[in-house]
Amino acid sequence: ERRTHVTHPARPAVIDRWHHLIETNDLDALDALVADDAVFLSPAVFTPQEGKAKTVAYLRAALTVFGGDTGFHYVGEWYGPNSAVLEFVADLDGVHVNGVDLIEWDDRDRIVGFKVMIRPVKGLQALIPRMAAQLEQA
Repeated sequence: ERRTHVTHPARPAVIDRWHHLIETNDLDALDALVADDAVFLSPAVFTPQEGKAKTVAYLRAALTVFGGDTGFHYVGEWYGPNSAVLEFVADLDGVHVNGVDLIEWDDRDRIVGFKVMIRPVKGLQALIPRMAAQLEQA
Protein backbone atom coordinates (compact mmCIF):
# COMPACT_ATOMS: atom_id res chain seq x y z
CA GLU A 1 0.00 0.00 0.00
CA ARG A 2 1.52 3.30 -1.08
CA ARG A 3 0.43 6.47 0.63
CA THR A 4 0.36 9.77 -1.17
CA HIS A 5 3.12 12.07 0.03
CA VAL A 6 1.76 14.90 2.15
CA THR A 7 3.90 17.86 3.16
CA HIS A 8 3.68 18.66 6.87
CA PRO A 9 4.18 22.38 7.54
CA ALA A 10 5.85 21.84 10.94
CA ARG A 11 8.21 19.16 9.58
CA PRO A 12 11.70 20.39 8.61
CA ALA A 13 12.37 20.34 4.86
CA VAL A 14 15.13 17.72 5.22
CA ILE A 15 12.79 15.33 7.02
CA ASP A 16 10.05 15.99 4.48
CA ARG A 17 12.52 15.03 1.72
CA TRP A 18 13.55 11.92 3.71
CA HIS A 19 9.91 10.81 3.98
CA HIS A 20 9.36 11.42 0.26
CA LEU A 21 12.46 9.38 -0.57
CA ILE A 22 11.15 6.46 1.53
CA GLU A 23 7.60 6.68 0.16
CA THR A 24 8.79 6.70 -3.46
CA ASN A 25 11.78 4.37 -2.87
CA ASP A 26 13.87 6.96 -4.75
CA LEU A 27 17.31 5.76 -3.66
CA ASP A 28 18.97 8.06 -6.21
CA ALA A 29 17.71 11.04 -4.17
CA LEU A 30 20.03 10.01 -1.33
CA ASP A 31 23.04 11.47 -3.13
CA ALA A 32 21.59 14.99 -3.07
CA LEU A 33 20.28 14.64 0.48
CA VAL A 34 23.54 13.50 2.13
CA ALA A 35 26.46 15.90 2.71
CA ASP A 36 30.01 14.99 1.64
CA ASP A 37 31.21 14.89 5.28
CA ALA A 38 28.26 12.89 6.63
CA VAL A 39 28.75 10.27 9.33
CA PHE A 40 26.58 7.18 9.78
CA LEU A 41 26.41 5.43 13.16
CA SER A 42 25.11 1.89 12.94
CA PRO A 43 23.61 -0.04 15.86
CA ALA A 44 25.72 -3.02 14.79
CA VAL A 45 29.11 -1.41 14.05
CA PHE A 46 31.13 0.43 16.69
CA THR A 47 33.18 2.51 14.25
CA PRO A 48 31.52 5.59 12.74
CA GLN A 49 31.09 5.22 8.97
CA GLU A 50 32.53 8.49 7.69
CA GLY A 51 31.86 10.21 4.40
CA LYS A 52 29.05 10.43 1.90
CA ALA A 53 29.80 7.12 0.12
CA LYS A 54 29.66 5.03 3.29
CA THR A 55 26.63 6.89 4.67
CA VAL A 56 24.72 6.44 1.41
CA ALA A 57 25.73 2.75 1.25
CA TYR A 58 24.38 2.10 4.77
CA LEU A 59 21.18 4.05 4.13
CA ARG A 60 20.59 2.21 0.83
CA ALA A 61 21.11 -1.13 2.58
CA ALA A 62 18.72 -0.19 5.39
CA LEU A 63 16.06 1.03 2.97
CA THR A 64 16.36 -2.24 1.04
CA VAL A 65 16.19 -4.39 4.20
CA PHE A 66 13.19 -2.48 5.54
CA GLY A 67 11.44 -2.28 2.16
CA GLY A 68 8.85 -4.69 0.88
CA ASP A 69 6.49 -6.33 3.35
CA THR A 70 8.29 -5.49 6.60
CA GLY A 71 5.62 -2.97 7.57
CA PHE A 72 8.31 -0.35 8.20
CA HIS A 73 6.77 2.95 9.24
CA TYR A 74 7.47 5.86 11.53
CA VAL A 75 5.33 6.11 14.65
CA GLY A 76 6.68 9.36 16.14
CA GLU A 77 8.80 12.36 15.25
CA TRP A 78 10.49 15.07 17.31
CA TYR A 79 12.35 18.06 15.85
CA GLY A 80 15.13 20.40 16.98
CA PRO A 81 16.61 23.33 15.03
CA ASN A 82 18.97 21.12 12.96
CA SER A 83 18.07 17.65 14.15
CA ALA A 84 15.22 15.19 14.41
CA VAL A 85 14.38 11.90 16.09
CA LEU A 86 12.15 9.56 14.10
CA GLU A 87 10.86 6.43 15.83
CA PHE A 88 10.04 3.44 13.63
CA VAL A 89 8.68 -0.08 13.80
CA ALA A 90 9.02 -2.99 11.40
CA ASP A 91 8.77 -6.75 11.28
CA LEU A 92 11.64 -8.90 9.98
CA ASP A 93 10.24 -12.39 9.39
CA GLY A 94 8.19 -12.36 12.58
CA VAL A 95 10.74 -10.47 14.68
CA HIS A 96 9.52 -7.08 15.92
CA VAL A 97 12.01 -4.26 15.42
CA ASN A 98 11.61 -0.90 17.15
CA GLY A 99 14.15 1.83 16.63
CA VAL A 100 14.99 5.48 16.21
CA ASP A 101 16.76 7.42 13.51
CA LEU A 102 18.62 10.43 14.91
CA ILE A 103 19.21 12.75 11.98
CA GLU A 104 21.29 15.94 11.91
CA TRP A 105 21.64 18.34 8.97
CA ASP A 106 23.63 21.39 7.96
CA ASP A 107 22.47 24.87 6.95
CA ARG A 108 22.13 23.65 3.35
CA ASP A 109 19.55 21.03 4.41
CA ARG A 110 21.87 18.10 3.80
CA ILE A 111 22.19 15.23 6.24
CA VAL A 112 25.52 15.33 8.13
CA GLY A 113 24.74 12.77 10.82
CA PHE A 114 22.54 9.67 10.86
CA LYS A 115 22.49 7.44 13.95
CA VAL A 116 20.29 4.35 14.22
CA MET A 117 19.37 2.71 17.51
CA ILE A 118 17.44 -0.59 17.60
CA ARG A 119 15.61 -2.61 20.24
CA PRO A 120 15.01 -5.30 21.39
CA VAL A 121 18.25 -7.25 21.04
CA LYS A 122 16.38 -9.96 19.10
CA GLY A 123 15.40 -7.28 16.56
CA LEU A 124 19.02 -6.17 16.23
CA GLN A 125 20.13 -9.80 15.81
CA ALA A 126 17.58 -10.20 12.98
CA LEU A 127 18.79 -7.00 11.33
CA ILE A 128 22.58 -7.55 11.39
CA PRO A 129 22.85 -10.43 8.86
CA ARG A 130 20.36 -8.73 6.52
CA MET A 131 22.37 -5.48 6.55
CA ALA A 132 25.64 -7.39 6.07
CA ALA A 133 24.21 -9.17 3.02
CA GLN A 134 23.09 -5.86 1.46
CA LEU A 135 26.40 -4.15 2.17
CA GLU A 136 28.35 -7.03 0.59
CA GLN A 137 26.38 -6.49 -2.63
CA ALA A 138 27.19 -2.77 -2.69
